[in-house]
Amino acid sequence: MRTSELITEKLTKAFAPASLRVVHESHQHEGHAGHRPGGQTHFRVYIVADAFRGKTRIERHRMINAALAGELADGVHALAIHANAPGETGAS
Repeated sequence: MRTSELITEKLTKAFAPASLRVVHESHQHEGHAGHRPGGQTHFRVYIVADAFRGKTRIERHRMINAALAGELADGVHALAIHANAPGETGAS
């Protein structure tokens, strides 16, 4: 299973999001720190879920990092997170 699919699966299971988009950005980081042949190192996540309602930006990021702890420890070098509760606008 590709890393982006695994991230999607884990975040879906953990947060039952109203919307979720995982963008694979490894190709934009060739030659930079953390990149490796074959990519699967740099991702951007856009997620909207009720679980984030009333949570600070840092709490939301910690929740996502906890759900993806295995991936972050085993090859994912960078994870940009945009997490909102339903009805919120803008990047968090």
